[in-house]
Amino acid sequence: MAAEISFPVDTPAGSRALTVTYERAGAGEPLLLLHGIGHHWQAWEPVLAVLAAERDVIAIDLPGFGTSTALPEGVPYDLETVATVLGRLCEALGVERPHVAGNSLGGLLALELGREKLVRSVTALSPAGFWTEAERRYAFTTLRAMRIGAQTMPPALVERLSRSAAGRAALISSIYARPGRRSPEAAVAETLALRNATGFEATLVAGGSVLFTDDIPDVPVTIAWGTKDRLLLRRQGVRAKHVIPGARLIRLPGCGHVPMSDDPALVARVILDGSR
Repeated sequence: MAAEISFPVDTPAGSRALTVTYERAGAGEPLLLLHGIGHHWQAWEPVLAVLAAERDVIAIDLPGFGTSTALPEGVPYDLETVATVLGRLCEALGVERPHVAGNSLGGLLALELGREKLVRSVTALSPAGFWTEAERRYAFTTLRAMRIGAQTMPPALVERLSRSAAGRAALISSIYARPGRRSPEAAVAETLALRNATGFEATLVAGGSVLFTDDIPDVPVTIAWGTKDRLLLRRQGVRAKHVIPGARLIRLPGCGHVPMSDDPALVARVILDGSR
């Protein structure tokens, strides 16, 4: 059962409370899991049990996503600010320098936490921030189209589509190579999470000028990319390797943009290897 934790965040008007939803399981060295834009912590459910066998796993809803509250008024959703908020979250949870794994937006945030030396290791699955301008525009246009679809589709239609593999493909095939593997309940919940994400637009606006251009020395980094990623094309992984030459670059055969469901065993192994 997911829990909540509240902690103070600095704003132009003074300190304000932020409440973050998280799921915590397992024992061992801490491992923080960060989802992508419009998603929620449940994106990690396919790999959670395997990871929890070796790690103290903390999967969170990022601020403004899932059931976590939005960042307080006046606090931007830029990379540096959100990374600082995540550092405060770790302090509130009593976790010091966890391993971190992130997907898409979460992968970019994981790399930023590594750059700031706030974590022990980084595993980034199809991280944002290594795009050309044309690739960024394509990704943002696709994401906004997904968001509009989630907001305008009647809930009854979402539920009806979720009951068949073809319907789930219509709902979520932009991010999964094997959408039929997602349960009907998961497909509905993900669509609702995208519909209700209060931080969605502010995150896209903040990400419009983001390029990750710094090496991350002294922190082990793994970058993994699905060969069937249709949102952030896998050639971006080669660019990431050039930026962070010491990183391991791993192909995820047959996986889409959110690979945890497409091949849970492979993704769990990549994350655990990266955090050893």
